[in-house]
Amino acid sequence: MQTTAFASTGDPNIDNGGGDLQNGTSQNFWHPGDDGVRITVVDSETGAVKSTSIDYTNKKESDIRFHFGKVCKSEYVSGRTLSPSTSAYNYINPIEFMPTIISDGDNLVADIDKIRDYFTDEQVVKRIAEHTEIPFNELTNGDYKLMLEPVMYITYNGVKTAMTATEAALYNLKTGGDLLRKFAPLSHKNLPLAMFLEKDDLGYKAWTGSTTSRATDSDIIQYLGIGIVSFKEKEEDVEIKTSDYDYRTDTDVYTSVTVTGGEHNPDNPVTVKFYIKNKVYTVGNVVFPKGDSQLVWCKWHTPNTEQTVNIKVTATGGASVSNANISAKIVNLDENPPPDPQADDRNDSFRAVSVPSNPQKTSASWSVWEAYWKSDWEWKADWKWENNKWTDHGKWADNGDWEFQSKSYSVSLNANMDISPDTKNPTAAGNVMKSGYGINEKITASFSGNGEHTALQNAISYFPEFYYKTYWRLLESTSANVLEFRKNKYSTYNNRTHFSPVWYPDGNYKVYTWAIDCWTPAGMLSANLTDSVTIRGNVYDDWHIAPAN
Repeated sequence: MQTTAFASTGDPNIDNGGGDLQNGTSQNFWHPGDDGVRITVVDSETGAVKSTSIDYTNKKESDIRFHFGKVCKSEYVSGRTLSPSTSAYNYINPIEFMPTIISDGDNLVADIDKIRDYFTDEQVVKRIAEHTEIPFNELTNGDYKLMLEPVMYITYNGVKTAMTATEAALYNLKTGGDLLRKFAPLSHKNLPLAMFLEKDDLGYKAWTGSTTSRATDSDIIQYLGIGIVSFKEKEEDVEIKTSDYDYRTDTDVYTSVTVTGGEHNPDNPVTVKFYIKNKVYTVGNVVFPKGDSQLVWCKWHTPNTEQTVNIKVTATGGASVSNANISAKIVNLDENPPPDPQADDRNDSFRAVSVPSNPQKTSASWSVWEAYWKSDWEWKADWKWENNKWTDHGKWADNGDWEFQSKSYSVSLNANMDISPDTKNPTAAGNVMKSGYGINEKITASFSGNGEHTALQNAISYFPEFYYKTYWRLLESTSANVLEFRKNKYSTYNNRTHFSPVWYPDGNYKVYTWAIDCWTPAGMLSANLTDSVTIRGNVYDDWHIAPAN
């Protein structure tokens, strides 16, 4: 029998066997139903005893005159010898009636499913916690296990006696086989086969032998008459923290979420999936320590048209599945270019205004958890009864665990803006030009850091003649991390230019640009940029008027 209990419910791993019993005598007999279970709290890693053993039984066993105290199998396996006692035998009649533990081969049949259900029932485990004086939350937090041993109450040589399967085997060796001669079908078959492990645990091997035949003393001591209930703390649900996004059309972007909930190591990682426009982006092997979180992201390309993209996100970790939704608004910025400037445009009421400022973020940082195995080797004893003595067949075991370390990433954006008179301006001198001519603009970006990111993909320029609103120009990439004006359809030469108004007064002509769409897993980087040229005179100053011949 081996069980994993999750605080209030169990995942049983229990088996049993047995067969018909022979009739007893007036001095040596057993009444069907005279059974119980010895319960001991042990350390979940080492198997060391952590509580006084208690015996549960449905019967009133006040006439027990011979027993061996409250000693569990792990103590005997560690070398403790039998210590017969004639003192009062203590036991507990549990409020929750126990199922049959030992089959009699006739009317009373031990139902393994009922045994599994009983010892993983929340109320029963709470009762055990009370009787062993270990708080329930502590008992079930994964630090402890329950060791269960079937107990028989027999009349042996006229004396009512209590024995576990291990004690029966050890006592049979002490008496030269006397117990086997008088109680073999019970003491060496139905009792030890009432519980055994289906898989190895705490140094005890799973029983793979016969479940209907008599067992030897050695097999009973090593393998039989034992069940284990394991507890582990209830796994926290994985949670997804999200936010909505504003993106531009035709742009490389990152969409990120933060996952939390419990501990997730390489044995129990989280898998996050992003469902975007009929594609699934999967991020696996996400790990993080208990009480912490992890940023998770995917990179994708936005569509060419304005729309709202609904993104579904799922996070799966162990038995926990969480869902979230993100709304990504995709906008087209190339919809408000300045109108065609005219030679007779006027704005006599123009007054210069302050340059605006948009949200700016020139650096981003984030971290990624990594897990590595830290070994902790320990000798695991495996005592076996051989040649009338205990022999340790133990071996080294790695009791290590996963350790976590965080690796940091960062990206910094350095963006520069350069405004200059258009290359077709015939009278510009350095950065001085006449109004009515065009200007060129170039944004150059560079990056530092060790984190992944996109290029600087968009920049929006605003102009003083429109009070830095109403109209703007969307720059485009002309080479890696270099952006310039799009070609102006009003330009005679189809230049990448913006025409200053002919009416603009002498002085500083300052252009404001918001450089955006450098995306990282930790969000978008952006920069507020300005540069200017000096206006001195206007395009009419370059005209020469002379009389016709």
